[in-house]
Amino acid sequence: MANYRERFLAGEIEFEAIDDYVEEWNNSDDPRTLARFLGLCADEEDAWIDSGDDALYELLIQRKEGK
Repeated sequence: MANYRERFLAGEIEFEAIDDYVEEWNNSDDPRTLARFLGLCADEEDAWIDSGDDALYELLIQRKEGK
């Protein structure tokens, strides 16, 4: 099963779907960190923690566009 990051980069879901994934993780017994559950790499996780959703969105869009 593809994770959030893979599905977003493939254009299958909108960025806002991250909220559903976070809720799913919060209500699960998954031993992975949230970042691992979402499929985020270290710089994406750092941007999200340090600067919020907008920073993560920008990084993911750049990757989606191959920049």
